[in-house]
Amino acid sequence: QVQLVESGGGLVQPGGSLRLSCAASGFTLDYHVIGWFRQAPGKEREGVSSINSAFGHIWYADSVQGRFTMSRDNAKNTVYLRMNNLKPEDTAVYYCAAVQIPGGLAPGDPNEYTYWGQGTQVTVSS
Repeated sequence: QVQLVESGGGLVQPGGSLRLSCAASGFTLDYHVIGWFRQAPGKEREGVSSINSAFGHIWYADSVQGRFTMSRDNAKNTVYLRMNNLKPEDTAVYYCAAVQIPGGLAPGDPNEYTYWGQGTQVTVSS
């Protein structure tokens, strides 16, 4: 059974940092694109970052470029999203998602992904 479990969300002040984790089970990260998405109240789900395990390519949305870093630990079958210099507009539920390659050609498009986690809340507020 494929499962993605996010953790690490919480309340943080502007300028602060958080690290989100996404633990995968039922499949390995190899030959999959893993993406991070977020959805704020009243807004559409948007792509934040993704990693293509076949080519090692990492994509970032313009809004998080230079502040967020995505990484993976194959031994733990887990991907991470390190978020620095957080802003109030980063407040959202963050989801990880996966799709087997050759899917995921549009890494920021949620319709490309097959499997989804339940999400973790990130709130940036003073």
